[in-house]
Amino acid sequence: MNKALLFLNGEVPKILPDTTNYGKIFCTDGAFRYLQKLNITPDVISGDFDSFELSQFPPETEVISTPDQNDTDFAKALQIILSKGFDNVDVFGASGRQQDHFIGNLNAAYRFKDQLNITFYDNYSKYFFAEKLTKLEGYFGRTISLIPFPECKNVTTKGLEYPLNKEDLNLLSRVGTRNKANQDHISIEYSEGNLVLFIIHQEYPILLA
Repeated sequence: MNKALLFLNGEVPKILPDTTNYGKIFCTDGAFRYLQKLNITPDVISGDFDSFELSQFPPETEVISTPDQNDTDFAKALQIILSKGFDNVDVFGASGRQQDHFIGNLNAAYRFKDQLNITFYDNYSKYFFAEKLTKLEGYFGRTISLIPFPECKNVTTKGLEYPLNKEDLNLLSRVGTRNKANQDHISIEYSEGNLVLFIIHQEYPILLA
């Protein structure tokens, strides 16, 4: 299984994925506290460990110290995941709580998006950087937002209630929030830039799809 599971120290997930679907479970040191309560033992934990004693960690868990303050815990965790040969990673706990961390996490994902296929899940939505041609199935009736990062050119969509036809999006002038899937097959295409897709969960608490 060439997919990793990563927990960050954001809002605690209300519903968890099946951990057996992943090659390894990673977490940052801040997330380790809630994983203990959820009875999840990570394979790898990274961080500066300022408030931990190494004896607190399970003996089977690999502990990697990342004291460099010039980068975020998320970016350092992604580098570790990449170094261990993974191509795909599902990320939980990247949003909620302090929203500046959320923006920083999007920035880190942008930096790694050409090396790792990163999908975020929180208690309200899943989100990811879209390929220049992205096709989705099974989201009929869901709210879908198209957020340029920071701009995206010639965006064309099919299967959304408010279609776009070779239109430009820009974070400072026009974004594509709160659109809705009116078909089961959706395509989103653009020529330049970067686009983050947010797919709102069908109901709360979340339903993972």
